[in-house]
Amino acid sequence: MENGTTIDHNEAGEELRADVAGGSAIPMAELDRLTNDIVAALKTVYDPEIPCDIYELGLIYKVDIEDDRSINIDMTLTAPGCPVAGEMPGWVENAVSSVAGVGPVNVDMVFDPPWSPERMSDEAKVALNWY
Repeated sequence: MENGTTIDHNEAGEELRADVAGGSAIPMAELDRLTNDIVAALKTVYDPEIPCDIYELGLIYKVDIEDDRSINIDMTLTAPGCPVAGEMPGWVENAVSSVAGVGPVNVDMVFDPPWSPERMSDEAKVALNWY
């Protein structure tokens, strides 16, 4: 990615937003709106076996917003054998594609690093009684 913004997470599951040096073809206010709307869209996708959205569960590893407004997402599953493994990337693609102003959405399933409960946000831990 040459220009754009990235939504990423550290090992503790905390959100990291990084604007790429060199500026973006997308105005900063629009980039902020897109970022917030994409996160909101990701929060509408739930693992059917877990009563928490995939964003708060820490299943979204990276979101790149390119200058042409295409979106590249790296995500994982709580377990490689998840029964909805074949469907969930499509759910993510559909949710993010519904955001006004985004271009094509590409979702890649990754398993490195493997997901662990430490990636969950505090909100997810409270929802799942993990405290």
